[in-house]
Amino acid sequence: MKRTTVKLADGRELIYFDSREDADRTALDRRPLELAAPSSEIRRDRLRGEYVGYAAHRQSRTYHPPADQCPLCPSRDDRLSEIPAADYDVVVFENRFPSFSGDLGRCEVVCFSSRHDGSFADLTPDQAALVLHAWTDRTAEFAENPAVTQIYAFENRGAEIGVTLAHPHGQIYGYPFVTPHTERALAAVAEHKRATGGANLYDDLLAEERADGSRVVLATDHWTAFVPYAARWPFEVHLYPNRRVPDLRTLDEAARAEFPTVYLDLLRRFDRVFGPDMPPTPYISGWHQAPFRGISDEARAGFALHLELFTIRRGPDKLKYQAGSESGMNVFVSDSLPEAAAARLREVATA
Repeated sequence: MKRTTVKLADGRELIYFDSREDADRTALDRRPLELAAPSSEIRRDRLRGEYVGYAAHRQSRTYHPPADQCPLCPSRDDRLSEIPAADYDVVVFENRFPSFSGDLGRCEVVCFSSRHDGSFADLTPDQAALVLHAWTDRTAEFAENPAVTQIYAFENRGAEIGVTLAHPHGQIYGYPFVTPHTERALAAVAEHKRATGGANLYDDLLAEERADGSRVVLATDHWTAFVPYAARWPFEVHLYPNRRVPDLRTLDEAARAEFPTVYLDLLRRFDRVFGPDMPPTPYISGWHQAPFRGISDEARAGFALHLELFTIRRGPDKLKYQAGSESGMNVFVSDSLPEAAAARLREVATA
């Protein structure tokens, strides 16, 4: 694996991750861009105890461009994009329209492939392993950034989710605070430890799911994927390494080697779950990692790295919207049982 860092015309950082050591990454960004100067603001809602970010410059970000103007495709001839090279394996670069930046965090874009019409599910295991390497590399670097408290590497796929660029890609957010989702999880872990005299909630939940089996989608030597007992979304899968670790940096080599085939299997099941004639399933997939700052060492050690994958599609022609109860009160009501969702995902396993 070769890692090459270059600068774009406006001063943003771009990193190539290549499977070949002889990959040439000397191409320059020929666009006449002004130096990047994004600005963001963060305010705290005192009633909810949550932060809200403001990034007015994102109003002008690229929105559903035609394929021949995609900013994530390689630069070729006179068609110049965010990636100066004529081809690439995996690329990570600072977002031109970040939600958080400077002293208030960092946002990056991860391009999974140079193919405009592909998806993560189309990658080979070796290509998926390279993406995992990129996620891990960025996690390690974000951990050293004093402006970043927590990192979330995620992918939004599908127009139904709100994706504005069709090219297969994800993002990495470096939040300058601990997210509400993680704060609640850490509080639950601490309470469980107190109530049980030292047990870890993540370990107990994983052991219970594996013992019950009705919601397990797949289980391997190093990973377990299951639909959670109280799943919010029509099809929602949580993927855990069988050995608890706090973040991607601390995954052992065996789990790292097995991840690509497991994750690709899950994504392909999602694409088959509504039948062979349906378009690719829209989804959100993201890594939950322990915060680097803002929590105790004990709390960090008790956190469990895991990936959450879910879709808002609840039927071939139906979407699950966050309406009154979900959006207004954060109380989800689902019309499908987690056990039925898990059974369906087992049914559509790769033949």
